[in-house]
This record gives sequence, C-alpha cells and structure tokens, in this order.
Amino acid sequence: MAYREGRSLAEKDQVEASLLKFQEAIKQEPGNPTYRAAFYEARDRNSIRLLEQADRLIGEGKYELAAQNFQRVLVLNPQNERARAGMRALEMADRHEKLLAQAGLHLEQKELEAAKARVSTVLSEKPDHARGRALLRAINEQVPPAPVETGLSKAYKTPITIEFREAPLKQVFDIISRRSGLNFIFDKDVKSDARTTIMLKNSTVESAVYFLLMTNQLEQQVMDGNTILIYPNTAAKLKEYQETVVRTFYLSNAEAKSVANTLKTILKSRDVVADEKLNLVILRDSADAVKLAEKIIAMQDQPEPEVMLDVEILEIKRSRLLELGIDWPNQVGLSVLNADKKGTPLTLRDLDFINRNYIGVSALGANINLKKTDGDTNLLASPRIRVRNKEKAKVVIGEKVPVITTTVSPGTQGFAYESVSYVDVGLTLNAEPTIYLNNEVGIRIALEVSNLIQQITTKTGTTAYQIGTRQASTFLQLKDGENQVLAGLINNEERSTADRVPGLGDIPILGRLFGSQSDDKQKTEIVLSITPHLVRNLQRPESSAAEFSAGTEANFRRRPDVTPRQPVVLPGARPAAGSVAPQPAATPMAVPTPGSLAAPQNVPLSDTQPGPASSVTAPQPAPAPAPSPANTVQPPASTERKD
Repeated sequence: MAYREGRSLAEKDQVEASLLKFQEAIKQEPGNPTYRAAFYEARDRNSIRLLEQADRLIGEGKYELAAQNFQRVLVLNPQNERARAGMRALEMADRHEKLLAQAGLHLEQKELEAAKARVSTVLSEKPDHARGRALLRAINEQVPPAPVETGLSKAYKTPITIEFREAPLKQVFDIISRRSGLNFIFDKDVKSDARTTIMLKNSTVESAVYFLLMTNQLEQQVMDGNTILIYPNTAAKLKEYQETVVRTFYLSNAEAKSVANTLKTILKSRDVVADEKLNLVILRDSADAVKLAEKIIAMQDQPEPEVMLDVEILEIKRSRLLELGIDWPNQVGLSVLNADKKGTPLTLRDLDFINRNYIGVSALGANINLKKTDGDTNLLASPRIRVRNKEKAKVVIGEKVPVITTTVSPGTQGFAYESVSYVDVGLTLNAEPTIYLNNEVGIRIALEVSNLIQQITTKTGTTAYQIGTRQASTFLQLKDGENQVLAGLINNEERSTADRVPGLGDIPILGRLFGSQSDDKQKTEIVLSITPHLVRNLQRPESSAAEFSAGTEANFRRRPDVTPRQPVVLPGARPAAGSVAPQPAATPMAVPTPGSLAAPQNVPLSDTQPGPASSVTAPQPAPAPAPSPANTVQPPASTERKD
C-alpha cells in the first residue's frame, strides 16, 4: 500500500511525499528491488529538478532560495556532490558580496588601494566575476595603473631631492634613512669603499633606493615594515636571500601543459609543475615572477571561441521515363505436326505429305507501350553543429555497406577465411572552422555524396559493390550570420533505347507502329547551404593587461611609481597664484680628498611637506638632528676620519 500511494503521489508531482512512502515500503521489505528502484528514480528526478531551479536562482541573485533548494537535495541524498558544491559556491558568493561591498565603500572614500585589494581577492578566486571586473574597471579609471605596493611603510613614498657625487654608498643610504625613517642593513660582502653618484629632484625614496641598487649591482630584501637588507646581486646571494613564493593556478580553459611551457619560456622558471589531471599549474619563484605569471596566465586562460554551423544539404533528383510504340515478336517458331495425331513418332515418309494442315506456328503476341514516368526526389538534411575553434566536426547520414573479402592461404590444404569491412554510403560532411577576432569565420568544408549502384558477385562467390560518389572541398570565409550556398554537383544521364522492325520501323511517323522506343533522363544535383553563428569569440584585452613591464633579463624587479608629482615647496616660499614654486638650486656635495673619507657638509635634501596641490604626504621623519635654515642635513661631528 505504501508503494502504491507513493506511485500515486509521484504522478501528482508530490515527489517529496512519494519519497517518504517509498522509504516506508523499503523499510517493510528491504529486499524488494522494485521499491528501491522507484525510490532512487524519484529521488534523482527530484534532485535534478531542484538543482536546475537552484542554478536559475543563482543567476538571478536569489541566493537564499537557492540555498534552500540545495539543502532539500542534501536531506534526500547527503552524498550529492553537486548540492554540496553548490553550498560551497554560495558561501564563496556571500563572501565575495561582502568584499565587493567593502570595496565600494572604499571607492566612495577615494581609498583606491584598499578597494583594489579587495576586488583582486575576489577576482583571484573567481576571474569571471562580472561585478568584480566592473568594479575593478571603475577603480582603474580613477587612478592610473601603478605597481603593487611593497611591504614597506608609507615612508617608502616620501618625496626627496638628493644629490651626491662620488660619495660613499653606505653614507648615501644613511642620509636616505634619516629622511624616510627606514632602516638599512648590509650584507658582509657589500663593499664599504664603494662610491656612487646620484642626482634626483622631486623624486621618492623608492626611486632613490631603486636606482642605487640598479647602478651598483645590488639587490634588496624586505625584512619587516621598515627594514631593508642590501646584498650583492650575485647568483649565490640571490639563492641565499631571495625569498620564493609557491602559487597554484587553477585553470578553467587553457591546458596545464601549454601554460607550463609558456612560463618556462618567458619567465625562465624551472620549478613549474603541470598537473594535467586536475588542470592546474604550480609555480615556485620570486614574488615578482609570480606576479608576472599571474598576468600571463590571465591572458592565456581564455575560453575557446565556438561557432554554431547551420547546415542544409539538399539532394534534388529528377527522372523522366517515356516509352511509346509496339513491341513486335522477334521470332516465329514452326513445327511439323504428326499426320495421324495418335502420338506415333514422326518419320521421313510423313514429310512427303506436308502442307498447311501439317505445319504448326508458335503463339504470336505484340505489346503496346504507352508509359510515361516522372519522378522528383528531395533528400534534405539540416544538422546544427556546435564546434570549437580549429576543431573538426563530422556528419554522416547514410548506411554502412559490408564488404566481404575472402583470403585463401597458400598450400595444398589451403585455409580460406573471410573478413568484413564497412564502407560509408550516403552523405558525409567534414567541417573545420577558424574563428577570427573580426567576427569572421573561415570554414574548411569537405562534402561527399555516395550511392550504391549495383551489387557484383565474383567468380569465387565474393560479393562486391559498385559505388558512385561525388566530392567537393573548399575553404570559405564568412561573416557572422552570412549564408553561403554551394551547388553544381550535378549528375546528368540521358539514355535512349529503341526496338524496331527492320525497314518498317524506320518510316517517319508510321514507324512508331512497327517499333518501341524508351527515353530515360535522370538529373541529380547536390546543394549545400551553410551559415555560421558565433556563440563565443575572444575579446581583445585592455592595453594595460596586454602590455606590462617585466623587468630586465636578469631580474623581474618592479620599477618605482613614476606618477608625476608637484615640486617640493620650501618653508617660507609662497608660490604665485596659478604657478608652482621652483625648486631651489642644489649645492653639490664636497668631494673628499684622497686619503680621507669626509662626510658631505652640504647635502641638498627636501625635508618639507609637499605643496597644497601635491597628492603625496610625507610622513613624520624619524628623530634626527634639526635641519639648518638652508634646508640641509648636517652630518654628525664624528663622521670624519682619517686612514
């Protein structure tokens, strides 16, 4: 009774109630396969319906209702992986919504870096998030693309004007440390007597450090928020100090093996693992190299273009058969009849009495042919094929004809065996599209139409077939939605057969009474119509994503921010209205004489806040000696020494 009630409820689309009844029936008879089959069928049908509804609700942004559907599926089947994955996706979507809401608030408050960081977190987990991509585009429109901030404090962006000529390298870093509040520590292999020349006006501490490192073959390692380690840029030191990052890239469309080869070619990375089963790439390299790899993979991990081919194949066959005339007998048979008609054998003596009464004639007959046959045959195939870019699609409409081959082994006791192969007879269409960025599709088409003409039996008893075929292949380039018709595969046959009485059949007009003529005309034409419809095409990326800085051949370090800044305004100077205060002339540093190492006495160094129009605010410097009225940095009294 529970099973019957369950069936009745299932027919009324009350699936969940019917499942309860089926469970009750199974509980009473656990070994009954009919009850179990009905339960599984109803459960799977209901689960599919709920999951499809949940997918539609997610597309509409109704996450709560979608979660309810997933939970109902999990109640029926806790092991349903699709429902469990849907719940995880909803949790991720909820977290993304909160991050994007925070990013929107930061964008309204002009906190662009904080907004961009939250949007980047969302896009790293779901690159095709529509709202996240739109918000990132809005952020990029308000601020020019700049390198990602390092782990240093805001003092790294402090404005600075500095000028040194052949000064000790460590002393230059000491001056920068006083100005910015950063700490610099040096590897033991950094030469203490190294000298450098640097002249920067209206620059930043980041630029000063970058150019000092680059011109002196040095490298840096960030130790904490305001401490930097300086070491020689050699292979041994890079291996010792440079920290590496392990990043796993989950690919949606690109093949892991192809992406791994790209990273090895462009970044020269050796620690690259491609997992083709999970379609992911694991990279171990420096932080700068990982950032570049992220941009490269974002460009390569694009969905393949697809096109829908609407194909119509029409075979038009016209036949005309006309038969007119009279079929006269071709021969007459005469026979001698027995005279006594008693069944006795006929003798030669009986031939002496032959006349009309003793000669028999075979039956004569004539057929009048008045026949006309017209036939029109249209064979139409309308396949719709969805094909990925540069993939082959094949359509076969027809039948497979068996071809039997008999093989006899040599020798007196030859052994014969037969093998069967099949030949496609009918219509075969091969198409290979190439999709271009201008929404045009190049299609390589090969069409073959074959038909069975007759069956042939060889002397050995093997059956063979005579097959007629027509082929055409070409390459088309069509726009999206453009139609092209290919025709001209015509087979035209005309056959005329006459059967006439000699002499009388050749008389004009009257000759029709003494003969018969058959005229057979057959014409077959193949017409192919093809129309491509683009389903998805590649989108040209933004210029900032297609072209970006990749450092030098030996190092992927990022350049400092080169955004234009306002000149630094000195204390007491008032810029004229509508103009920018000029930078004061810099006094060059005194060059130490040979044999001594004297600290510079007058080092022009900007130590003031930027002007009102500047967008950069220098932080409070670390405790240091007060600057002189001439805005110079006075070195300590004990900095001079003798060799």
